[in-house]
Amino acid sequence: MRKHISLLRRFGSDTTAASAAEFALVLPLMILFFIGIIDAGYYMWQLNRAEKAVQIGARWAVATDMVPANLRNYSFAVSGGIEQGTVVPEASFPKVTCTSTSCTGQWGHSTTAFNSILTRLQQIKTGVAASNLTVEYEWSGLGYAGDPNGPDVAPIVTVKLTGLTHTPITSILFGTTNLPTFAYSLTAEDSIGTFSN
Repeated sequence: MRKHISLLRRFGSDTTAASAAEFALVLPLMILFFIGIIDAGYYMWQLNRAEKAVQIGARWAVATDMVPANLRNYSFAVSGGIEQGTVVPEASFPKVTCTSTSCTGQWGHSTTAFNSILTRLQQIKTGVAASNLTVEYEWSGLGYAGDPNGPDVAPIVTVKLTGLTHTPITSILFGTTNLPTFAYSLTAEDSIGTFSN
């Protein structure tokens, strides 16, 4: 019996493999922590790409053809009954929302202009579908009825991305998460052409 107790004491005080045992206990936590840091960085990168995509998309939208195709050539002085040279009132130009298939109001829809913006967005952020993109044109108070050199209104153009998702590296543990809505606005420039810097 005494011999067994002595063996147990010796076994209990043996520390030759203690470092390996501690490392084996800590290693899974270190790996999880490391992958978590990578995942957080990957998530931030996806947010940054989407934000940059809407900024570039808005720049593209204000410097190229308008999605509401008839807005550029519409004369608020001739067809809208607004005195030539005056600012188009907000009531005469409500917000126009354009999706991949249509625009609200009487302004028509240019699929080519919409797809041009979408293609530019996809160059920055992969995984963007036409259903994720909305382009809005809002009254800004700029421009005047009967402008012979461009559209009568210079709207505030907002490019918006919604419904995007993010799949983390650790998707087995956390699954897919929804990204927030991304939007960026600029005031329209010449609103004609097929290329922007």
